Amino acid sequence: MAQILIRNLDPKTVARLKKRAKDQGRSLQAEVKRIIESAADEQMTWEGFRKWSDKFRAKLAGRKMPSSLDIIREGRNR
Repeated sequence: MAQILIRNLDPKTVARLKKRAKDQGRSLQAEVKRIIESAADEQMTWEGFRKWSDKFRAKLAGRKMPSSLDIIREGRNR
């Protein structure tokens, strides 16, 4: 099995990867391996994007989202 060494990663990136791995119940190495394999295997098609967006929408279902108008007004008032 091949190995890859990645030098000079930003510590913030490593911290985010560690958190992501912990949240998924994986080791850092297993999470990075999964990300790389997924990126190498996937070519996003419209159908693939639709499936991904449906899953993402399902994750957000039931959450109260702020009104975009309120966010715009807040930005203008700064």
